[in-house]
Amino acid sequence: MVDAVDFWDARAESYSKSSVGNEEAYNEKLRTTQKYFDKESLVFEFGCGTGTTAIHHAPFVQRIVATDISSNMIEIAKNKALAENITNIEFQRSTLEDFEATDASFNVVMAHNILHLLEDPEQAIKIAYRLLKPGGVFVTSTVCLGDSFSHWRVLLIIGKLFRKVPYVNVLKRETLNRYLSDAGFAVDLEWNRKKQTPFIILKKPAAR
Repeated sequence: MVDAVDFWDARAESYSKSSVGNEEAYNEKLRTTQKYFDKESLVFEFGCGTGTTAIHHAPFVQRIVATDISSNMIEIAKNKALAENITNIEFQRSTLEDFEATDASFNVVMAHNILHLLEDPEQAIKIAYRLLKPGGVFVTSTVCLGDSFSHWRVLLIIGKLFRKVPYVNVLKRETLNRYLSDAGFAVDLEWNRKKQTPFIILKKPAAR
């Protein structure tokens, strides 16, 4: 199996030039997420890629910390933010496990198209919960390959056989929902749209 860091470092440049698969849906997700922001919001995104989503959200919040395991992705993200004169994003090369932050320090945590690439998505969700302030929001789009035998699963199997792809977790939506619930989250909004990646916004209970 290909090392994930090597895989994404090698593809960072082409990834940065690729278009969004469903631009209308992507823009709607941005607008929906921004309803949960205010000018004092502190946001953390893990698996930020080349920073596109963080850059879109930057004008609506106080500060964003965005991480990725690929140093090449992070370098591209920094250059994109610089080109757009965005100064309130801190891009870091880090795994989620190595990311250093005080518990309950963020109003929003985002994980877009990343949980299915992790060997332990349940632990990642628990970390997201821990990093959120009471009443904070977790925003995630998560590919659930385990719910259908799609052409992507066929390609994934072939890729693994020939060691061309990194680890991919064939998640089921039922399993994802259990991980989220067990962590303590309550669903605030979710899309169940045909042929679209599940998009869920969850809340950590407010302090009593």
